Amino acid sequence: MPFQIVRNDITKMRVDAIVNPASGLPGYGAGIDKAVYEAAGAEALYKRRAEIGRIECGAAAVTEGLALPAHYIIHTVGCPWRDGLSGEEDIIRSCYRSSFAEATGLGIETLAVPLLASGSFGFPKGIAMSIALSEIKSFLDDHDLTIYLVVFDDESYSLSSERFGDIDAYIDSNYVAEVEEEEYPADDLSGAESRRERRRGGLFKTNRKMMAAESMAIREEATMGAAPAANFMQAMAFADAAPAPAKKLEDVVKNLDKSFMELVFTYADEKGITDVELQKKANINRKAFSKLRCGTTKNPSKATALCFAIALELSLDETKDLLSRAGLALSPCSRQDIIVQYFIEHEAYDLYAVNEALFAHGEPTIGDVEA
Repeated sequence: MPFQIVRNDITKMRVDAIVNPASGLPGYGAGIDKAVYEAAGAEALYKRRAEIGRIECGAAAVTEGLALPAHYIIHTVGCPWRDGLSGEEDIIRSCYRSSFAEATGLGIETLAVPLLASGSFGFPKGIAMSIALSEIKSFLDDHDLTIYLVVFDDESYSLSSERFGDIDAYIDSNYVAEVEEEEYPADDLSGAESRRERRRGGLFKTNRKMMAAESMAIREEATMGAAPAANFMQAMAFADAAPAPAKKLEDVVKNLDKSFMELVFTYADEKGITDVELQKKANINRKAFSKLRCGTTKNPSKATALCFAIALELSLDETKDLLSRAGLALSPCSRQDIIVQYFIEHEAYDLYAVNEALFAHGEPTIGDVEA
């Protein structure tokens, strides 16, 4: 931890290393690989790459970053999508794991990795995202590295009504209508229908950079009924869970005098969560966490506060109480707040799934932020 999904040009990112989806043999084709060579200096990078020779599918190797802002380039070789039954997913997972192993060996602190196999290799975007999130999460559970998952354009990740339909309905029910009508004046559609059409029809694209729908049915057909690995779907498996029982009066009263961070660590102690576990679960970098821990930063940003609420698996009432200690509150005028509130209400405490939904709806992700 921490981790962010960003829309950027990976060749311009000032990180310690970037991952390049490379060809097996020295040389480059189209897409990201070509962009990396051209930005790094094609002739010089080709010479470094030729010294490595062949890279097998699923493996990775390192060269200098040369003219790139990044110090290193980790080259990894994927494979094209066939039918989902030919081991393609295993190869792409190996690409991530091999790249992360190289990053660990380099001793770096920041890494930018593209959404592997989602371009010319033709992996369905939902499957590519699912693989990326699960491999990044697995790696960051045991390593302290900042990873940026880089998306290049609006089509690199798509909003699917099948995956996010419940959230869309929740937004329609909870978002203050007057705010949206002020942002988007009424047209020939009205109310919730208009909002859904704007969201799904791309009218948010200029201001929100919304993305078009892609059905998860592709994955279901390809895997012949296998359980979906999508991070979001796993997190929402318990969406119909019963609401948490109301807190007893004495439990509420005993914490009235606590500051924001005092209450955070009270909850952490009650739940047996260590400082290291809390920092990782909250997707907050060590520097920001340390400032909050020692009191250098008295109150956090709302994004950081929401990260703590998710990490501590607080109820909605507990979340509102915690936010109030920092002079903050959930706003019905904020789609970001409403989406996070949706996950809290449904007890789906997975920041990766939360950020996946935020990103798909064109909202800022939470975590890896200055406190």
